[in-house]
Amino acid sequence: MKYVSFDHDGEQHHGHLDGTEIVVLGRGYLDLAAGAPGDRPLGRVPVADVRLRAPLTRPGKIIGVAANYQEHVREGGAEDRVKAFSTPRLFLKPDTTLAGPGDPVPLPGITASLDWEAELGVVIGTEARDVSESEALAHVFGYVTSNDISARSFDFGVERDGQQWTVFFDWLAGKWLDASAPIGPWLVSSDEVPDPQDLDLTLEVNGVIRQHSSTAAMIFSVAELVSFASRLMTLRPGDLLLTGTPAGVGAATGEFLAAGDVMVAEVAGLGPLRTPVIAG
Repeated sequence: MKYVSFDHDGEQHHGHLDGTEIVVLGRGYLDLAAGAPGDRPLGRVPVADVRLRAPLTRPGKIIGVAANYQEHVREGGAEDRVKAFSTPRLFLKPDTTLAGPGDPVPLPGITASLDWEAELGVVIGTEARDVSESEALAHVFGYVTSNDISARSFDFGVERDGQQWTVFFDWLAGKWLDASAPIGPWLVSSDEVPDPQDLDLTLEVNGVIRQHSSTAAMIFSVAELVSFASRLMTLRPGDLLLTGTPAGVGAATGEFLAAGDVMVAEVAGLGPLRTPVIAG
């Protein structure tokens, strides 16, 4: 099913898509931490009459993955990662980064290098702790189009010392901006995605394709990422895992986002995610 959260007549609801209508399943936005969505319809409403929101709300954790496509590693000037001697590079994003379809991302005054990163998002459905790769996908509730919008540099008004840790923490801070993790327009249940490693992925900026790849090119698969993350922390229902971006980011060419730009990210079968950029 394609689950959605939406506003209608001044109230919050969640449900699933059925053609041009939404089957309403409950009041309030979808919150997997509070339990799986019900199966008793409360009514129907045309999709055209609602305002879609982020399909998932209140994720306990938003986990990002850095350097998970070789072509993206190469475009950044680094050597290929050797999987036999590597592990996934995980980081956390605050819940204030979450946004929904059509929600704008503000361009803050402390950066002039806001960048795009189309990614496959994975939503956990059942608690996972120290699970094997063979067990990992059984803990996935569904998948969603996402965009890990990132600031590549900052102007803090303080001269940077160039130390390795300064560079790292500036990179990490670039993942924390408000509304920089939009997801949507819907959350597709895992039974409709037989192979998460066989999905086309694209991102357009102002109608021009900037990224085009497949999840088949991931260095670490969804199963490997979920398993590895579960060895470090307990994964709970509603946790969101962003699985990394392919080549084609703005940093590779020095072309960054400006107010008025519009991004559209899309993972095949998961719907197009539109995100406008506005002045901060």
